[in-house]
Order: sequence, then structure tokens, then C-alpha cells
Amino acid sequence: QVQLVESGGGLVQAGGSLRLSCAASGRTVSMYTIAWFRQAPGKEREFVAGTGRIGSFTGYSDSVKGRFTFSRDNAKNTVDLQMDSLKPEDTAVYYCAADSRPYVSRNYAQYDYWGQGTQVTVSS
Repeated sequence: QVQLVESGGGLVQAGGSLRLSCAASGRTVSMYTIAWFRQAPGKEREFVAGTGRIGSFTGYSDSVKGRFTFSRDNAKNTVDLQMDSLKPEDTAVYYCAADSRPYVSRNYAQYDYWGQGTQVTVSS
């Protein structure tokens, strides 16, 4: 079983950058499909970016493509999300999630392991 802990959230002005990190323990991240999700108040949890346990494909939601960069460091057992050109609509709690299935899914219900989340607030 893997445990996930997110860090790096905070308050930033529109156009700024933040880097989120997800530290894994218990198992190595290379054994899992890993994804970032976010949830804004009153909205459903949505897929942001992720990569499968098999292969190197990384998927992004259309709303963050070209602005966010997902990376996985198997040696450090971490998964990062570099967020640039942030917009107020990026404000949400960001979660790291893991699943033992081989390929990334945009469906949050398919993920078995979750971190506690980290708040990102983008001011206009």
C-alpha cells in the first residue's frame, strides 16, 4: 500500500507559478499509475494530469495543457506538478492519487489511494 502526501500549495497572483509535490511512501511510485486531480468548491473532482504505470504517456486536461507539467521521479519517489501561467479558475484543492491499473484514467473513482490535498488559490 502506498501513502501520498502533497505539498507546495499556496496563494499566488494570476500569471504566477507554483510547484506541487507528492511524496510517496510504503511503495515506489513506479508501481502505480499516478495522477493529479483538483476540486473547487461546489464542483466535482476533475482530472488535471497523470501518467500510467506502463509506458511514458502523460495526459493533461484541456484546461491546463501547455501551462502545467507533470513529472515523476522514481529515484526520489515523488511526483510533481509544475503550474505556470496560473489563472483564478485554477483555484482548488489539488490531490495526488495512485492506482494499480496500468494506464491513466480521468475518472477519479478508479483511484484507490489519495493524499490529503493541498490548497491552491490564484488571485486576480
